[in-house]
Amino acid sequence: MLYFLPLFYLLLGLGSPAGSAVAKPETISIVAPREPEICRMFGSVYLTADPKQKNYARFTVYIDTEDTYADLSVFKETNKLFADAPGIWHITTSRNFADHVLFITTNRAFADFTIYYTKARTLAGCRK
Repeated sequence: MLYFLPLFYLLLGLGSPAGSAVAKPETISIVAPREPEICRMFGSVYLTADPKQKNYARFTVYIDTEDTYADLSVFKETNKLFADAPGIWHITTSRNFADHVLFITTNRAFADFTIYYTKARTLAGCRK
């Protein structure tokens, strides 16, 4: 029975009972960068420009006047039930009932991404 004890420890991954010459692999934690998932953003959105509510916002956005420079084209939907695709937002007036809370900035350098309001529902969506 003593002859099988080192084999038993080896199979369990514990190494040898007297000490292992083989080192266990180290675990490396990888932290993903905080990139906005704008291609999945739809539903009810609360937009605020109030600096007091900036801490409640998930992302900071810049509203662009040009379609070519925007990361996301947004269509404003009047009915919340039809805001069911990326880039189709129902702008709400209550932060408590919103799916996403976004802070509007006037400086493009501070924004996580830029949006452009389109008038056609079919043009709404991600640019990436």
